[in-house]
Amino acid sequence: MTPLSAMEDLWPALLALPLGAAYLAYLIPSWAKRIGLLSCVLNAVVTLSLASTIHTDGVQLHAVGGWAAPLGIMLRVDGLAAVMLLTTALVTLAAGVYAGSYFSLGGNQNQERGFWPLWLFLLAALNLLFVAADLFNLYVTLELMGIAAVALVAMGGGRTALTAALRYLLVGLIGSLCYLLGVGLIYAMSGSVDLLQPTDALLPGPAFGMALALMSAGLLFKAGLFPFHFWLPPAHANAPAPVSAMLSALVVEAAFYILLRLWFELAPAGTLYTAQYLPGVLGAVAVFWGGWNALRATRLKMMIAYSTVSQLGYLFLAIPLMVKVGLAAWGGAVLLVLAHALAKGAMFLVAGTVLLVAGHDRIADLAGTAKRLPLTMLSFALAGVSLIGLPPSGGFLAKWLLFNAAIYTEQWWAVLVLLLGSLLAAAYIFKVIACAFVQHDSTKRIGADAAAGLEWPAFALALLAILLGFFASAFSELLTIGSPVVGPLLNERSP
Repeated sequence: MTPLSAMEDLWPALLALPLGAAYLAYLIPSWAKRIGLLSCVLNAVVTLSLASTIHTDGVQLHAVGGWAAPLGIMLRVDGLAAVMLLTTALVTLAAGVYAGSYFSLGGNQNQERGFWPLWLFLLAALNLLFVAADLFNLYVTLELMGIAAVALVAMGGGRTALTAALRYLLVGLIGSLCYLLGVGLIYAMSGSVDLLQPTDALLPGPAFGMALALMSAGLLFKAGLFPFHFWLPPAHANAPAPVSAMLSALVVEAAFYILLRLWFELAPAGTLYTAQYLPGVLGAVAVFWGGWNALRATRLKMMIAYSTVSQLGYLFLAIPLMVKVGLAAWGGAVLLVLAHALAKGAMFLVAGTVLLVAGHDRIADLAGTAKRLPLTMLSFALAGVSLIGLPPSGGFLAKWLLFNAAIYTEQWWAVLVLLLGSLLAAAYIFKVIACAFVQHDSTKRIGADAAAGLEWPAFALALLAILLGFFASAFSELLTIGSPVVGPLLNERSP
């Protein structure tokens, strides 16, 4: 590990850049869009520089104010954090460019005035969450992220959006309370909340088991895993399109990121072997429940929201595989996080374009969409290829790694879930495509072409989800840096 080196000037930018931009966007609303887009571009540059440094020099640490733990606050970027920061930068940049046209064409200047400060505040919270190295500051960033996300959902306007935002707020408060109680128990046992300095006081037993259960339950609420998912579809479906993309691609996955830190860095190995199948079983149920409701959905945004419930199930399904196999399943799960973020971000932007141009997102009434909005529907199809797990997409490679891990460990139930879940995903994706490609003279058709500012960001994310399958080795190499799990890849093992 190298404590500062070339990173010294990059640490403040991760937080100060979006936070300062949020303040300026609030003070100068007429410049908010320019400030927001510029900060998203600069954030992407900073994140790429950071990932390059990690790749060259290894794990990077930073003591805020020069005070090291346990007295001070430590920040850390390893391979996992770098991948999450890169994912955040990509999705935020694409959705930000989309938002610039979305609010202009929608004609809602009041929404746009409030959007950019909250958007940049959410970006700052996500950046800080991925570099936080102690349990309490993870809690703080969860709260900041939740406040911004709830406010952005409420921007959808109307009774439905406000109800969804209030439900989201209440569930978030319950999750935060559970997590904070667990942190309190950890501190009472060990006298520390630092993830970088494990203590012998954290031994398998009832006290630690209760703390881990509380924190995990809080994170399951925030992630929206079955059966705690009831808030997720209404919130994601009723928020403005760029907000929906951010929530589905990044916010729910941030809770999964913290769960990985807890289970594989903090928890003793004995605890993992005892509890590993619970998230796996919940994930398996989520794959089918979310997929079935996505297939039954009549609105495009609601279908994509239920698809998020289903796709999150795969991430938790990977936990027992990671416990048994280690690095191979770890790489597959994190690669699936990245592939899901890109594909789901693209899908919600597509849904926003259809809703804005057509005035509705009823799946049954999408006839003629492919003719009038060919690039938009191409983006949806490419994103669907990754969600289904078809080659050569990043989703295919991620599921292939998990599939191999399940076969190697003889967890045939996981193999069955991966196969049937992909078939269910194909059913609801092709349902939309089939409706969009129907051409007839009905009045139920798209009435105008979308602006390029709406179509190209979604296409960029969808294309990246496909190209990820070709360049995944670079991310896999990055994930090995500071990985909390060990073990060679499956192809390096003897059967």
